[in-house]
Amino acid sequence: MKKILPLFSYILHPIFIAMYATLFYLFCKEDAFTNQEKYFVLFQILIITILVPVLFFLLLKSTGHVNSIMVQETSQRKIPLLLQCFLYILLVKRSIIITRYPELHFFFLGALFTSILALVCSLFKLKPSLHVAAISGFAIFVIGLNIHLQMQNPYWPALLILLTGVVASSRMEMQAHTSREILIGLLIGTLPQVLFIYLWL
Repeated sequence: MKKILPLFSYILHPIFIAMYATLFYLFCKEDAFTNQEKYFVLFQILIITILVPVLFFLLLKSTGHVNSIMVQETSQRKIPLLLQCFLYILLVKRSIIITRYPELHFFFLGALFTSILALVCSLFKLKPSLHVAAISGFAIFVIGLNIHLQMQNPYWPALLILLTGVVASSRMEMQAHTSREILIGLLIGTLPQVLFIYLWL
């Protein structure tokens, strides 16, 4: 089990959570969009939340500003978090608009506030677990979508809650975070999503 746990830190890395959430959203509302629109949305998410951050990470690594994809040092988090905030603003303003994708719009708005809170934490030398923040925010989104669409499917929320625990355990096992940092990550991941969920439930 100790050998398997670290894998979840990579499979459920924060950089992939936006894509997972979008896939889940399009799966749940498959009749609301054409296949062409789904591919277009996924392509935008791929570019903005995965490819751009990866290229930016490679640039930062080549200049010595970061030394690991996990960005373990608090001082190294500021620039990537600023970029993430900018990219989420771009998404909610230009791509995932409220009139067409209301639920997903508020998910990204919550993710934006999570990123802002994480950035504020880094200014105070705090290092919340971004892995736990991302997966717990996704879990709240899935629970809200399950209620909103009256899916009456307890398995998806249960799976995401379980995965949140697994990711937290993975970060602890890798000695990447203390229990306090895990808790802070959980709080900054869930609170924005819980606050925004009332706007679309």
